Amino acid sequence: MRAAVFEGLGTPLGIRTVPDPAPLPEQVVLRVCRCGICGSDLHMSADPEAGYRPGVTPGHELAGEVVAVGSAVSRLRVGDRVTAMAVLGCGRCAACAAGDPFGCPVFQADPSACGLWGGFGQYTVVPERHCVVLPEVLSMADGALVEPLACSLHGVRRARLQPGARVLVLGAGSVGLGAVFWARRLGAGRIAVAARSHRGEELAMKLGATAFLAHETDRAAQAHAALGGPPDVVLECVGRPGMINEAMMLARLRGTVVVLGMCTGPDVAIPVIGLMKELELRFAVTYSVAEFEQVVDVLARGAPELRAMHTGTVGLDALPQAFEALRQPNDHCKLMVDPWA
Repeated sequence: MRAAVFEGLGTPLGIRTVPDPAPLPEQVVLRVCRCGICGSDLHMSADPEAGYRPGVTPGHELAGEVVAVGSAVSRLRVGDRVTAMAVLGCGRCAACAAGDPFGCPVFQADPSACGLWGGFGQYTVVPERHCVVLPEVLSMADGALVEPLACSLHGVRRARLQPGARVLVLGAGSVGLGAVFWARRLGAGRIAVAARSHRGEELAMKLGATAFLAHETDRAAQAHAALGGPPDVVLECVGRPGMINEAMMLARLRGTVVVLGMCTGPDVAIPVIGLMKELELRFAVTYSVAEFEQVVDVLARGAPELRAMHTGTVGLDALPQAFEALRQPNDHCKLMVDPWA
């Protein structure tokens, strides 16, 4: 099969012919039909400390068709259309039994060895327990949106929104835009999105934002005016040094800051800001099984505005150049890979 392979820092992905995967007893082989390019893929292909190992095929926001099953697989059948969770718990511990694979001790011991990769290839293997069947009304592109939308849902739920809460979302990438959708759906009042440009404004408003702030000067005054007061909740969805501190400065007295952005480098925050405001600072990553399934259900019941997050598709041959281009300012929200295009 053909796949995009990470070959080292500073080197574009290489398109290689690699062996077709075979399933272990509890695994299925998926014919990958769509896989989104995640911001974490960009981070992990550039980070010398917490990055991909050479030889890995990245890609975890995937949807595909089951083409082979292991000897112990009982629920899935060849031909099933599925999406899959990217956090691979052991399936036997108390956390996994409770639907919290992120809390699995095996995953926590070595997340890089227990994550789902392979979406940038034509086939990949996934444990059956991590697959969720896609209803017929959903396309493969819809299925590839489930994983990032589940991350956004988890972050918004971590904020414990009160009805009518004033919410400020920092960042208009896919995680931030997903957070807008879920904040609206979970009862927020006014929702403002702050970004460095107007590129995500139209989509943010379509997904439920009530204001879009694209100028970084006097951000606190802008947010106060747009929300009718300082934000009760600030969702940091950028993952750039300095953003946690900015979020703390913008939140109201005894407000909540939730960090969803993936910043893998050193950062500096001023603790006295949180101290004097008595802020709650929380972090959010991945999702529970129930949250993942909730996204599938919401998409199937009808949330057509979410499909606008899919802004383009490339094949494997075009992927290395498109992947590198995403490191620069661009107009994409969610660019997907079709390994068969």
